[in-house]
Amino acid sequence: MVRTSVALAFLLASVNAKFQPIGTKDINTSSALGKKILSNARQLEQDDAFNYNWVMDYSIKFQGCHHMSQWNAEAGDDEDVRVATQRLVRFRLCPTDTCSSSDAGGCDAGFGDYVLDMNIFMEAYLEAQMNAEEFACENYRENACDCDDDDQKDDQFDRDECEYNCYVNGGMDYCIEDENAEAVDLARYAECAQFEAAADDDANNRRRLDEAEEAIYYMGPYCASQGGEILMGLFTDDTCTVFADNSAGKSTYASLSAGEAMPYSSATIIGSDCMTCLEDQEQNDDDAQDEDEVKEGCETIYQSAGKCETYLSIKYPNLNACSYIQGIKILRQDGVVSVSSSQPSKTAGAFIGLFGVALVLLGGYVFYLKSKLDRAKINLEGP
Repeated sequence: MVRTSVALAFLLASVNAKFQPIGTKDINTSSALGKKILSNARQLEQDDAFNYNWVMDYSIKFQGCHHMSQWNAEAGDDEDVRVATQRLVRFRLCPTDTCSSSDAGGCDAGFGDYVLDMNIFMEAYLEAQMNAEEFACENYRENACDCDDDDQKDDQFDRDECEYNCYVNGGMDYCIEDENAEAVDLARYAECAQFEAAADDDANNRRRLDEAEEAIYYMGPYCASQGGEILMGLFTDDTCTVFADNSAGKSTYASLSAGEAMPYSSATIIGSDCMTCLEDQEQNDDDAQDEDEVKEGCETIYQSAGKCETYLSIKYPNLNACSYIQGIKILRQDGVVSVSSSQPSKTAGAFIGLFGVALVLLGGYVFYLKSKLDRAKINLEGP
């Protein structure tokens, strides 16, 4: 099992990732992102023409995450972390028509279970989410807002104000761009990267930035202790293993950012919504090189992941990662994820119980023999 875990951890090496703020909308596996994700998960049986069209009928359901320690082969200096943290995500591919965002498991039939490096999962997931939201905003603006500045509008008409009100009234707040916001570029920190505090004209903030140059920090995602959330943290090493302070870097971040709170330090980056892999038709029509209806992101996630497709109704199910996935089985209770590295054996438990009972009986028998010998000794020493 140790050898298998090390091999899988090496296989699921991290890649460059992009990170954007996300909402809670479904991501279709038939989109460009869905297709990209799915393309990394499956080994082609014969050639590059393997058909992934079946994925468009499925949705990705995030189930949890966990950490594992591994040797840092890139450590060279004395101050480098020798044992780094590898972060893995477990997700399920559920039929879209039965996938439930409120159900922790997502579905209970016709599914596949997968495990994937957190950086790869986040890059594909967030890119797909961003593309889905951009398409939804554009589609809503063109078909529901009527904000074109045509001859029927008066001189007081303001297109930006019209679109703003339209999005607010339609519950599409994520479509509104805040030009005054100076948020951290989350795309930069989808994987561990050196932290760069936003500069402003305040003298005190410039002083803090000067001090920050002496102490280099790194920012990146990590798995919350209960395993059900992916949060953002600040670290002192380039593998994002050692937190900058006892609050996962929140205090240090605030001191370097004029008191601003670190984004996604309390609210999870990846939610529990089912992400559909079906690509929007208009997006698919615009992609001349994309002949299927699966999101590119879904293909990427699927192709890169370790797979256990025991219950998936496809022609060539992949079972290569079933043993490993069972070893890091994730259990959810009342919305809280509990990650277990191993499951207790009922057989071993039964033998332990029998051994305990036998030990008690043996102790009682030894005590009985001792008492009997003591009485015999007394009789022999008597008159």
